[in-house]
Amino acid sequence: MSIMVSVKTLRALVAAFLLAISTLPAFADIKDYEFQLTQKELKQGDGVIVTVRLIDRRSGKAVPDAVIFASRIDMEPDGMATMASKLEPMPALEPGSYSFRTNLTMEGGWRMSLAAKVQGEDGTLESRLILKATP
Repeated sequence: MSIMVSVKTLRALVAAFLLAISTLPAFADIKDYEFQLTQKELKQGDGVIVTVRLIDRRSGKAVPDAVIFASRIDMEPDGMATMASKLEPMPALEPGSYSFRTNLTMEGGWRMSLAAKVQGEDGTLESRLILKATP
């Protein structure tokens, strides 16, 4: 009988442990997030708005409240990394979207580089996105 009690007790402990760990939040890695351009082609000119979404790759959902602390846009895809424009942060239209005003002074390929901190995650998310300025 003492063996039966021990097996029952062990089963109960295992069940309680499994229940406890199933309620813990899933831990993410900074690699589980990515920025995506909302438009890969934009009209060349001054005052162009470039918008990106921050996505949790595991769920596909937008991630709000990231802190973007570094941003740059240049023409590196066309071999002109020194041809850069300013990126001015703009108010977001929806949670998980991040917009910037810039001057796409020439048509061609542009690289947008971002560095951000995602709330509740360790590390820095770094992203390089390629877009095209059209006439």
